[in-house]
Amino acid sequence: MGRAKGFFITGTDTGVGKTIAAAAIIRLLMGNGTKAFGMKPIETGCKASIYGDLLPEDGMILKEVAGMKEDIREIVPYPFRTPVAPLVASREEGKEINIEVIKERFDALLKKYDAGIVEGAGGLLVPVKKDFFMLDLAKELNLPILIVSPNRLGTLNHTLLTARYALDHGAEVAGIIMNTPNPGGAGVAEKTNTDVLKELSPVPVIGELPYIEDICNESLAAIAQKGIDSGALAGHI
Repeated sequence: MGRAKGFFITGTDTGVGKTIAAAAIIRLLMGNGTKAFGMKPIETGCKASIYGDLLPEDGMILKEVAGMKEDIREIVPYPFRTPVAPLVASREEGKEINIEVIKERFDALLKKYDAGIVEGAGGLLVPVKKDFFMLDLAKELNLPILIVSPNRLGTLNHTLLTARYALDHGAEVAGIIMNTPNPGGAGVAEKTNTDVLKELSPVPVIGELPYIEDICNESLAAIAQKGIDSGALAGHI
């Protein structure tokens, strides 16, 4: 079976800018005439609305950016309140994660759109179930991986580990997107990380995003067009 059209967005850690990168890619694809959907199969740390249901913030952002009309439960099948890894949240809240349900929701969306941008939780070895990790979910959905790496001190080690682990375990890695997680001046690490990764990484660096304060602003498409190599994405769409 061939690859599904789209990407699985992972990070070198939590809080590195996966949602920003996913939103930017969605807008980039839409600007190039590709009808793309966003999905975050599992989101932890969700807050309750005034009605008591959980509101997955990242999933809502992807829904808004992609202009999706689907119910949020189709986009985020498994929201959890506890801000921990999915395996732990699932145990704490007594709600089992069914991988087949995630695959069914993904396949249903893929029938209505040209490509899917699926955001994982944390990094590739974040546990979803016992002996099942985010990397396994990417492989189950049959999507190539895009690694989001924060441009800060320490990212060389984390990024190279992530890329090599994915490749060593049979995953396709489409590339790395560097994200600027904080505003302000840049030190030596921030000024050199991208070039060093281009030199050392077994997968290409295909983009670099500046600090983005408003993830849903109208200029996101222009930022993505400037910062991400759309040609590197085209082969997977």
